[in-house]
Amino acid sequence: MTGKEILIKIKAKAGFGTSAADTGKGKGKMSKHITHGFHLIKGKSGHAMEDYLVSEFKQEKDNELGLFAIFDGHLGHDVASYLQNHLFDNILKQPDFWNDPQSAVRNAYLETDEKILEQALVLGRGGSTAVTAILINGRTLVVGNVGDSRAVICKNGESEQLSVDHEPSKEKRLIESRGGFVSNIPGDVPRVDGQLAVARAFGDKSLKMHLSSEPDVVIKEIDDDTEFLLLASDGIWKVMSNQEAVECIRQIKDAQAAAKRLIEEAVGRKSKDDISCIVVRFQ
Repeated sequence: MTGKEILIKIKAKAGFGTSAADTGKGKGKMSKHITHGFHLIKGKSGHAMEDYLVSEFKQEKDNELGLFAIFDGHLGHDVASYLQNHLFDNILKQPDFWNDPQSAVRNAYLETDEKILEQALVLGRGGSTAVTAILINGRTLVVGNVGDSRAVICKNGESEQLSVDHEPSKEKRLIESRGGFVSNIPGDVPRVDGQLAVARAFGDKSLKMHLSSEPDVVIKEIDDDTEFLLLASDGIWKVMSNQEAVECIRQIKDAQAAAKRLIEEAVGRKSKDDISCIVVRFQ
């Protein structure tokens, strides 16, 4: 374990945020017109913060990559922390990343989940959802996800969802084919085996026979009409539609301020969950 990973784990155990700060911003070096900002807050639940994120640009083989991700942990934060430190590394190590990024993301998700399951004694019985976005040279966006964190773009003022919400009710047949079941008891939302409210996730070893970690992956070209990309955990989407979220922050040019404003709106609408938000502005 690296010093950075140890520091993150210590902060999480102490109840602090997932990094040295809970808010921040930056911009690309090659794509200077592209800015990004993030904000995250702990919800009103009794457990430690379980959301983690990545929001940064890096150089890779003479290319500039924007790496953006939300990891929403459950039953503990260790799986989400592991993803924060390892998932993008695994994606970029895939031999076919530059030729076939869609397959690279899919393979890396599955391989990373296998590694998490192998370390279940260390990482615990919990799991995490994930939504990742890789921006290649400011033009090509590769989005992958498992679970219910979401990626949305705003284009000419209209929202377009790029990720897929993996709800147990929508994947009931697949879950049952694996020997599991979907039930609203206990609680008021469909859950896999009556326990987990998402049909796909990393980790969750006790449910993995009935639970998929297969991601949905899409590639989207960024054109002059694309205003911004929004990534957020389900603490936003439980209380706001895609279009409401887009309209809430469309006029805010500073990406960090936009991310903070959106979270404030969700809290004002009584969202009690941990909330993480990343905004990437193209104009």
